[in-house]
Amino acid sequence: MLSLTYSFLIVGCIYITINNYIVSGQNSTINIPIITDNVALIIRINDNRDASIIYLGKRLQNDADYTSIPNSITNGDYTGLYSSAYTPSGTRNLLEPAIQVIHADGNPSLDLKYVRHQQDTKNQPNGVILTTIYLKDPIYSFEVSLNYKAYYNDNIIEQWTSIKHSETGVVRLAKYSSANLYLASAHNYYLTHFHGDWAQEMKPEQIQLTAGIKVLDTKLGTRADLFQAPSFLVSLNQPINHDDDDQGEILAGTLAWSGNYQLQFEIDPLGNLRLLTGISPYASEYYLVAEQEFITPSFLFTYSSYGIGTASRNWHRWARKYRIPQGENNRLTLLNNWESTYFNFNETILTSLMKDGKKLGVDLFLLDDGWFGNKYPRNDDHAGLGDWQENVKKLPHGIDFLTNAAETIGIKFGIWLEPEMVNPKSELYENHLDWVLKVPSRPEYYFRNQLVLDLTNPAVQDFVYSTIDGMFTKHPMVAYVKWDCNSVIYNAYSSTNPHQSHLYIDYVRSLYNILNRLRNKYPTIPMMLCSGGGGRVDYGALQYFTEFWPSDNTDALERIFIQWSYSFFFPAIATCNHVTDWGKQSLKFRTDVAMMGKLGYDIVVSELDSNELLFSQQALQIYDRLKDTIWHGDLFRLVSPYRSGNDVASLIFVNEQRDHAVWFTYLINNRYRAGTSRPIRLKGIDPTKIYKFQEINIYPGTDNWTVVNVNNLSGDYLMTFGFDPMVNIQRPSVIIEFQLTNGVQILKSGNHLHGSYRYALYESYGLSRSNIESIYIVTYTSSLVIGTFAASLADLYGRRLGCLLSNIFFIVMVILMNFSSLWILIISGIFSGIADALHLTAFDAWLLQEYRERSLDDTSLKRILRDANIGVSLISIGAGVFAQVLVKWSNYTTPFNMSIVFFTLSIIFIWKFWSENYGNKDAKATHSFILAIQILRAGFIFAGYMVVAMIGSFVFYSLAKWIRVQSYMIVALLLAAVGMTIPIIFPKSLISVLIGFILFEFCIGISRPSKSVLKNAYIPNEIAMLCMIILRGLKIPEEQAYVNETEILLEKSSSPLSEMEQPLNRSSSSTSLTLEHSTKSKEDN
Repeated sequence: MLSLTYSFLIVGCIYITINNYIVSGQNSTINIPIITDNVALIIRINDNRDASIIYLGKRLQNDADYTSIPNSITNGDYTGLYSSAYTPSGTRNLLEPAIQVIHADGNPSLDLKYVRHQQDTKNQPNGVILTTIYLKDPIYSFEVSLNYKAYYNDNIIEQWTSIKHSETGVVRLAKYSSANLYLASAHNYYLTHFHGDWAQEMKPEQIQLTAGIKVLDTKLGTRADLFQAPSFLVSLNQPINHDDDDQGEILAGTLAWSGNYQLQFEIDPLGNLRLLTGISPYASEYYLVAEQEFITPSFLFTYSSYGIGTASRNWHRWARKYRIPQGENNRLTLLNNWESTYFNFNETILTSLMKDGKKLGVDLFLLDDGWFGNKYPRNDDHAGLGDWQENVKKLPHGIDFLTNAAETIGIKFGIWLEPEMVNPKSELYENHLDWVLKVPSRPEYYFRNQLVLDLTNPAVQDFVYSTIDGMFTKHPMVAYVKWDCNSVIYNAYSSTNPHQSHLYIDYVRSLYNILNRLRNKYPTIPMMLCSGGGGRVDYGALQYFTEFWPSDNTDALERIFIQWSYSFFFPAIATCNHVTDWGKQSLKFRTDVAMMGKLGYDIVVSELDSNELLFSQQALQIYDRLKDTIWHGDLFRLVSPYRSGNDVASLIFVNEQRDHAVWFTYLINNRYRAGTSRPIRLKGIDPTKIYKFQEINIYPGTDNWTVVNVNNLSGDYLMTFGFDPMVNIQRPSVIIEFQLTNGVQILKSGNHLHGSYRYALYESYGLSRSNIESIYIVTYTSSLVIGTFAASLADLYGRRLGCLLSNIFFIVMVILMNFSSLWILIISGIFSGIADALHLTAFDAWLLQEYRERSLDDTSLKRILRDANIGVSLISIGAGVFAQVLVKWSNYTTPFNMSIVFFTLSIIFIWKFWSENYGNKDAKATHSFILAIQILRAGFIFAGYMVVAMIGSFVFYSLAKWIRVQSYMIVALLLAAVGMTIPIIFPKSLISVLIGFILFEFCIGISRPSKSVLKNAYIPNEIAMLCMIILRGLKIPEEQAYVNETEILLEKSSSPLSEMEQPLNRSSSSTSLTLEHSTKSKEDN
């Protein structure tokens, strides 16, 4: 009996253990991670199947650690719902709910329990993962799906909610938030929100959140913002640090909705922050029928533990890639006619303005308000809106006349529309009064003398769509649309919508439906989003528009602040900044401010004086060079205009490769001695690289001593010590451009250092003239034959590799030249020929391919070529003089050995800072040259040549801006021929010979960069180096000509003349000119 009892006890223990294990397994918690590279949102499902947020912040290094987060963060929560991922109402909740419903049977309560979740990874290769958590009321057939889309690489999380039911009847939604977040990691929370009014957009205000609720909302109907933007910043533990953009913990959020919204910030009884965002429930109870899905707009947020700078860059990268159409492509600069004409224009005036736009240098002419209406002509803002037919008095030949005129002039054409609005004084109003939003039996109330069309009416949707679609189909050359929306909704009432409480929601959804139809049909047409300024700057509308108008306030000083605030959330490529006549600032200041976004003009070009026009034309050319970095680079704010007691605002854009940057600094305080008084530390650039930088966008006639001239400093120095842009009352705006230093110039230092003394070195070894000639024959033959093969391999395996090998072969050549053996010198000549072939092909081919890959404009290429050739000339001058000194105090091998230092530096520089690019099989060759001259004078004469060549390079840039290279090169070649003819006609006159060679060298300075421009235009990239080397092999090496010029000049200046005369002969066995010492008579010579 006892044994039987023990048996029952054992079985019972086993049963209890198994049962407890099963129950334990059923009640185990679930952690659902929504993570990006640096951000983590962790949702925990507890034993009661409640979904709670247990963590929002910096992503932990070990994702498994999230399971260790305790539930004690909500100790003291009487309801268990403080940290709910989506707080229901009507049951045990005591705080602000995320959702509030009235069931079909009238029950106002809701409970939401976890059912399941799933993660959609089909877009994971692009760094996007969608997590969906399914919740359900345990009693009613009512479901809520929480959707979280994590953009891994960009650290943005997008959240929205789906609501549906299968109850027998209509469920009324009284509140339906997009997101419900919970932060419990800080002691204090500081909210920065952005308020204002017309022409006063985005004024930041920071407050500390205290117990209770702070509500930000709008009730405008047609747009999100007039008084309050739907974007915010929450700083954890301390206020936002305006002294350093990259410090502090920041949560940045924005609602993607273009209508009434509500943002609620509640500090709960535990001191933690609850955040609820979504459509405003004001006058918007929504009747949801069974199986209909109600989808909220998206709430987007990012978290940064490195301040608002990192948060902003997260937004910018994400928006360019995923939200703004063609966000990683190009944009058009434009000239708007509004401030030139307002409503008063005709075809002649507009055609003249288009010509002004072409002369200015913009891409597009934009015709603004006033071009439509006949019975009620649009001569002011009281009439015509809604009657979208060309005004026959202003435009008797229609829009096609204007688009054809624009095409003839060489400029694109764009047009303004406000299709959602109507003037009471219009045919549309008279014929379709039922299309207008207005309360019956009450007086109409106007905003800008207009009313809003009822977009919830399908007929009105078709009308608005056909207005825009018709513009494109009837006038296919229309290349741009400015879509305006000035009015808010007064007296909200729809004559066709069965539920008036649906009006505010259905209006925005209908707008998006129209825009979606248009975008599907016209995916690449650029469109500007305007709404009485910045009324619709939200990511709901911006999924359809390429750019937005931030504010009607274009005063440049005000725009610094407005654009600065928008930059917290929106990228520069989408921010339209126009140069206008608002404000009292100089044209340069206004232009510099506009260049920190998408540049445009709204000025009277014909009233600009010559300097203003020239400056504006040059500014557009400069902007064309800078725009890729401004639009697609990373923004680093350096000095905030909101910093207390500050005189300047400063920011810098840095491209992805960190080899180009554009730095803007503006004076914002005009008090006595206001300006920069100390260096500003830069951000974003590469501390390991050397940058060449100088001030740009300089107004004509500015004294050169007042500007920032060319400097070369390391990124480390600029980021640690900084640099003073010298902004003050005389210089209220400064733009400085940064580029990497040129590795070619380092190589040229070595090349020109030894180039002047090669022939003299051979003579000092006691070699005969025929032996020296043999060395040169071998050099140029190897350059043509072996160099062609080597250069083609460089195209195949990399131009950067070719540049490195060129330096290495030059070093081998120099080492071998320390030996007097003829055969060793011949081998050195072989290496020299190969090195020259690579040197003069790989560098050009690499540069031109980089130009293509970075999509630089022709002006940028010409400027680079000018600067490179001038830099090479300056280095050549220094090398010639330095070689002269070395020879004087040492011997002929010293310049050669010293050049090894420069070749080595070139190798280091190219290896560290250059990227590789390729062609296919191409080449170019030879650049060896000899100097058979008097030893002590060779360097100075060579340096003199380089001075003249440098002047020619300066002239090249000016010529290339205004004249086709093919045209002016004909003149340059004729002048070069004249220069070479003069010594033949006057062989005994030193002055004549000198003038001839100076003229020739001047033409060489023009021709060098010009040849590179022509190569870029005519030689295919795939076979660039092969073509170059073949062409070079067919011509006389230019540096051989340098030798001959120097030789003749030395002869003419020597005494006695008869002992120094040396005729020029062409060797029958060489493609190069060689010098022959001869004792022939004058007649033979």
